[in-house]
Amino acid sequence: MARLPASILLVMLLGGIFGQTTLAEEPPTVQLLWQTAPPSPAIDQPSPARKPWILRDQEIALDLALLNILKDAGARPHPRIVIALFDGDRHELDITSTVSRHNDSAIVRGTFKRPSKGDFTFAINGNVLVGTMHLSDRLYKTEHIANGRLRLLEIDPDKFPPD
Repeated sequence: MARLPASILLVMLLGGIFGQTTLAEEPPTVQLLWQTAPPSPAIDQPSPARKPWILRDQEIALDLALLNILKDAGARPHPRIVIALFDGDRHELDITSTVSRHNDSAIVRGTFKRPSKGDFTFAINGNVLVGTMHLSDRLYKTEHIANGRLRLLEIDPDKFPPD
């Protein structure tokens, strides 16, 4: 077996250490779970009256590839996932539990990473995500409108009817 000079061994060792350190310091990219979607055209249907507990609402479009990762209980570690609320307000998810079912559905629970304070629960079935998010003293929900379209709602908890 040929012997390598000590200087070559030192260069290889240091290159391996610094190469790993450089890769470890690169922050993973943040991915948005949904984005604001343009409102869909009304098809000869009157718009429903706004419920008194809804403060704000907007249509959203899900990132379907990211949704599939969320549904997979074995997908660890998760990418950095962020939700966008109203006025560009973004919060990073800290997923603590994913319960997947064989029928393409899952329940995902977790909290929001600092500096945000709160928790969320998402029920996912196919390409539909229905969820509740508590952030500080605010309440947000997603609801299914029709044909896979979703709406993000900010709710007034004092006016929201009990379940």
